[in-house]
Amino acid sequence: MSDQQATVSRTAGGPNHGARLAVAWLVISAIVDPLFWFAAGPHMPPGDMTSSASGAQFDFNVLMMAALPVTLGVWLYFGYAIVNWRASKGGSDLIGGPKARGNMKIQTAWIASTTIVVLSAFVFGTVELIVPAGAGGGEGPQPIWTPTSKTVLPIQVIGQQWKFTYRYPTYGGFETDTLMVPNNTTIAFHVTSLDVIHDFWAYQLGVKADANPQQDNVAFTTTHALGKVTVRCDELCGIWHGAMFNYGHVVSKTTFQQWASSNETQLAAVTKLLPPFSWTYTADANGADGVYYPDNVDKYSKIQVYGAQPVSVAQAVKPTS
Repeated sequence: MSDQQATVSRTAGGPNHGARLAVAWLVISAIVDPLFWFAAGPHMPPGDMTSSASGAQFDFNVLMMAALPVTLGVWLYFGYAIVNWRASKGGSDLIGGPKARGNMKIQTAWIASTTIVVLSAFVFGTVELIVPAGAGGGEGPQPIWTPTSKTVLPIQVIGQQWKFTYRYPTYGGFETDTLMVPNNTTIAFHVTSLDVIHDFWAYQLGVKADANPQQDNVAFTTTHALGKVTVRCDELCGIWHGAMFNYGHVVSKTTFQQWASSNETQLAAVTKLLPPFSWTYTADANGADGVYYPDNVDKYSKIQVYGAQPVSVAQAVKPTS
C-alpha cells in the first residue's frame, strides 16, 4: 500500500473535522461577542458625550461584533490544524485525499456569506451616516443631511498656523481661543481656515472636519453630557502641527449663557477690530491672524479686498435655558 493510499484509508473513517471546528467556533463566538459588547463596549472611544460620539462608539462595537467571530475562526482553524495535521518527525508527509482538491458547497457558501457581509456593512454604514446628519463629519457649506432640531447653535471654528479660535455669531461675533459648548444642544460647527489646510478634530465630541481656506465646512452634533474636550489638528499643516491643540468644555446651558453674554460684553471693543463676521475670511498678505485690515488699504495691492464681507446670521438661534 502506498503512502497516499494509507493516508486516504486513515482519514476515510476519521472524525468530522468540519463539524468539530463549527461547534467550537459557535461556542467560543457566543461567549466572546456578548462579553465584548457588555464589558468593553461601553468604554470604547470616543465615548458618548454627543450624538456623533455615541454613534461612532456604537458603529465600532457593531463592527467589532462582526469581526470577532471571523478572527476567532481563523485562530481556531490555525490551532486545530497545528494540533491535528502537523507532520511527525520521521513520518511520511501528509497527503490530502481527493476531497482536498475542491468543494463546491464550501466555495458557494463562502462567496454567499462574504457577499452578504459586505452588502450589510454597506447598508449599515449608509444608514449610520444619514440618520445622525453626517455623523459629525464635515459636509461642506451646503450640508446634505441636517438635524431635525429647530434650535441650532452655530459656532465658527477658525484654523490658522498654529491654533484654533472660535467665533460665536449669535453673541456679537466675539472670538476666543476657548471652545465652550452648551449641553443638550444641537451644534453646527462652521469650520474654515485663514491660511493652509487644517483639520478640526474635537475628539470627545466625535466631530472631525477639514478646515480649508475660503471654505465653510459644516459639521453637526448634539451634546448629551458635561465634560472636557480635547481639540487637535489632524492635518499636517507645518512645523508646529503637533503643537496645534487646545481644550474646551461642555457646560450647562445656564453656565454657557452666562459665559457667552459676559464675553460678548467684555470683548465688544476688541470684536469691533476684527473683520466683520463671515463664514469665510480672505487671508491677508501681511498676516492672517485675525488682525484688522481695512478693505483695499494695503501698500502691496490696491485691488485685493481684505477682511470679509458681512453675512446675515438671522437663521442662527440662541439656545434656550
